Amino acid sequence: MLKIVFSGEDILRTRVAPGADPVWELVLSLHALQERTPDPLTAGWRRTVVDRLRRSGEAERLRLLFALAPPRGYFPDFLTPYQSIEGFEAGLAAVRRTPGSVLGRDLALLAAGTDLPDAAGPLARGEPAAVRELTDSMRRYGSLAINPYWASIQAVVEADRARRARALLDGGVEGLLTSLRPVMRWESGVLEVPDYPSHRELHLAGRGLLLVPSFFCAGTPVALLDPALPPVLVYPVDRLGALVQRPGKGTPAGAGTGRSALAAMLGRTRAAVLEVTDAGCTTGELARRLHISPAAASQHTTVLRNAGLLISHRERNTVLHTLTPLGRAVLDA
Repeated sequence: MLKIVFSGEDILRTRVAPGADPVWELVLSLHALQERTPDPLTAGWRRTVVDRLRRSGEAERLRLLFALAPPRGYFPDFLTPYQSIEGFEAGLAAVRRTPGSVLGRDLALLAAGTDLPDAAGPLARGEPAAVRELTDSMRRYGSLAINPYWASIQAVVEADRARRARALLDGGVEGLLTSLRPVMRWESGVLEVPDYPSHRELHLAGRGLLLVPSFFCAGTPVALLDPALPPVLVYPVDRLGALVQRPGKGTPAGAGTGRSALAAMLGRTRAAVLEVTDAGCTTGELARRLHISPAAASQHTTVLRNAGLLISHRERNTVLHTLTPLGRAVLDA
């Protein structure tokens, strides 16, 4: 069990990451790719990525990267630096700046339970060429396994953030932390992760906690091992379906310009539904704001959800609707 102990100052400094973290998703996807019994929701992604690795000839070149992120147990803290909250390139730059002493310490911990390839030696010694090769490997793997699915990953993370934002508005930070059930329990200033693989107690000591919602975090939340690092807790989101590979960025054909064009494409009411759900909205709230029946609101959200413009998540007796990246692109266009 993991116990995270909060002070009053820690509660004030606790927040949710601004979006999906590309470096955490990359590292946790390596775990998913190596699982012997893959999750059904990632099975199609896994087949596609394995085929891409085989056809590109990258599998052997990425051997060290896979060894650094085994499917079970410890993986090095330096792979997921706090700076990745600012984006993928910021995260890779932070990995390249990792002190040699930290590289050696983390890899020694990993080697105690995992067989590492010979290429781990120069990395453990902090040789610049080895560190650059590692971040180049992360970039190559990301282009094959993460980038084509990024819009889908962002969509489920944004849906989770909308849920947490509502919990925060309704109950403050304690309401936010309570909303993390059932994978975590909040009680009397302590956040517990019952299924954590080891027994640990982390005192935040006024630093607060960064909560990172993640698609590839499977089941049990993940914390960094080094208590001196900025406290981060990565937790699983409700996946709401399998990963979908999206086409490249840009405005969907036919989106037009302006709200009148959007109404002409979708119909006036559905265009209004898309606007109202920009910040997250329940079916009942949609009905009240647009002066339509709950049944009509449900019908319109079903059509927009089937078109890939909305994501819907059930929370007890309500259904919360949020825009997907495609939905937001259509609305912005």
